Amino acid sequence: MGLLSLGTPLPWKEVQKHADHVRQHGIQQFLHIWKNTKDKRGNSLLWGDEVEYMVVSYDDENKSALLSLRQAEILMALEENETRQRKIEDELGIGSGQRIPTFHPEYGRYMLEATPGYPYTASLEDLLNVELNMNRRREIAKQHMLPHEFPITLTSFPRLGAPGQFTDPYYPPTGNASRSFFLPDELINPHARFPTLTANIRERRGSKVAMNVPIFKDKNTPTPFIDPTIPYDRNLYPEDANARDGAAKPDHIYMDSMGFGMGCCCLQITFQATDIDEARRLYDQLAPLGPIFLALTAASPAWRGYLSDQDCRWNVIAGSVDDRTEEERGLKPLKHQRFAIPKSRYDSIDYYISQSPECRPEYNDIELVKDDKIKSTLTDAGVDEKLANHYAHLFIRDPIVVFSELIDQDDTTSSDHFENIQSTNWQTMRFKPPPPGTDIGWRVEFRSMEIQITDFENAAFAIFIVLLTRAILSFKLNFYIPISKVDRNMQVAHRRDAVIDEKFYFRKDIFAPVCHSHDAQSTGSETASEDASTSLYSSDANGSTDSVVSPPVKPVEDEYDLFTIDEIINGRKRKTTTNESSSDVEDEMDQFPGLVKLVQSYLDSMSVDVETRCTLNEYLDLISKRASGELYTAARWIREFIRGHPKYQFDSVVGSVVNYDLIKTVGQLTVGNEWDGAGEKLLGGMTGNRYRSS
Repeated sequence: MGLLSLGTPLPWKEVQKHADHVRQHGIQQFLHIWKNTKDKRGNSLLWGDEVEYMVVSYDDENKSALLSLRQAEILMALEENETRQRKIEDELGIGSGQRIPTFHPEYGRYMLEATPGYPYTASLEDLLNVELNMNRRREIAKQHMLPHEFPITLTSFPRLGAPGQFTDPYYPPTGNASRSFFLPDELINPHARFPTLTANIRERRGSKVAMNVPIFKDKNTPTPFIDPTIPYDRNLYPEDANARDGAAKPDHIYMDSMGFGMGCCCLQITFQATDIDEARRLYDQLAPLGPIFLALTAASPAWRGYLSDQDCRWNVIAGSVDDRTEEERGLKPLKHQRFAIPKSRYDSIDYYISQSPECRPEYNDIELVKDDKIKSTLTDAGVDEKLANHYAHLFIRDPIVVFSELIDQDDTTSSDHFENIQSTNWQTMRFKPPPPGTDIGWRVEFRSMEIQITDFENAAFAIFIVLLTRAILSFKLNFYIPISKVDRNMQVAHRRDAVIDEKFYFRKDIFAPVCHSHDAQSTGSETASEDASTSLYSSDANGSTDSVVSPPVKPVEDEYDLFTIDEIINGRKRKTTTNESSSDVEDEMDQFPGLVKLVQSYLDSMSVDVETRCTLNEYLDLISKRASGELYTAARWIREFIRGHPKYQFDSVVGSVVNYDLIKTVGQLTVGNEWDGAGEKLLGGMTGNRYRSS
């Protein structure tokens, strides 16, 4: 979430008056940053993860698990502890790898965010510390909670917004900020930014937000399903009519507040690149992987006390901050608004930005809505067309929260107006310029993954993505497919058990064209990457290998195919027939190597000791087994836990006792218990540096 500005937030009617001012000065702030840092080279790889927690409060006597709203008290205690520890660390000269982690507030008053105390490097030693660091963060957080509280990493709380009590303490579901049927405003972080963000999104949109997730039709679920818990007759606010007017759909779970989306937890990874060009390349190459890892980490099958027929959070969050008016959503002709905008400001990316020759114009195949005036400002200042298009697209949005004290800024030293727009474009990837006045480089953030139940799983996915970025750069990998196919993949990723039942568009030939240099001054780096790339393909019967040199340019539609996630992660084989001793012999060879094999080949190119390799291999095994279906996603495991509970009535309802037992079991898995018991289908056979609560 980052640092929170202090000041007086303006209501939406006042924000509107300053929207152009914020946009114009935001672009000037970006230009100042760009001019000062566009030629900066040689930044080392640094990276970090962001882990988000829900603080649950157990009532064992009544078999109830609630969301504790003591975020402020817990964070205050954590901040005091961090201040003391940092002083001790400075006095003792403790290295960066051992620095105490940092905790931050999040949207929900039951949420915490934790990051490493210092960025990780590309060293193997740092990779091996990731899980231990996550263990440490959770333990430190637990030490500053009450005995009946515990920090869990669950993407969505199954009974958030369900009838009855789901927070500790209880508040009735009402409040002027969200005006929700189901959530109290007391659930929102009380910092002025968050209630204002909630209210201003609702006011700008002209109605409450509306998310409808399909209900899971179990054998006793009514058809059609008309939710009996929606208070259609409430008339506290004008927006209460939204549900009666069709916002709540039959056969769906209806949600009407920002809290349902921004109250979810996720796992995000940020990388510092060596320079702006490498950052742009990583941004593009990671973008097609967003839907794949959304499906692989699927962990949110239950919403508002019901089982849903989808597994992921993304479209719920997209709806929860969708501030587009009816005109912008295409429901009415444009009259008062500037653009019709196809997506929420929380969605998948719309545009590739790298200037590498592999980025063919055909890949940017959806219409890009952009502010032509802003684009002209950028190109007139020397920004290339692709980067100008990127920011001219992001800056079609209005600022949502403006603090009166921060309206007038020095554009040469501040980036507040730029970040006001940039940071509220919550997309699957984020391209992040250096903050002014710092030594930080150009960065990219990978944002699609759902949080996992254990630190072992979260570390595995974080480490895998980091190693994959190293393979992308070392082997010059090319994952480009048209943006429209990435959008389609995002929709497919939400489907129940998509990881094993669905197919996703993915590139067939992932090796970019290799330029063979005859320059006597050339180094061996390209040859090394070529050799590594070549080794990823099996030899045929005559001993030849598939060439890493791409064929002549062909139609874009011939470059991709539909793959299962198992094939994307573990590889796709093709059968070949050879003739040995006058008998036909059928053999298999790699048609597509798979991402795990790419990472393994990258590790092969390094000097990795046996013990380190064994540890890293266990993380890779988890990814591989999730992709193959040998181990369940968290979403599938949660769904089966609920459906297998003796109190479940096969009517799609997640009752309070079922929820309590689920959350208690999640807590047990977190502390290293039940991996080969209740969690066998999720974690069976895995070891990990299991977190132990003291």
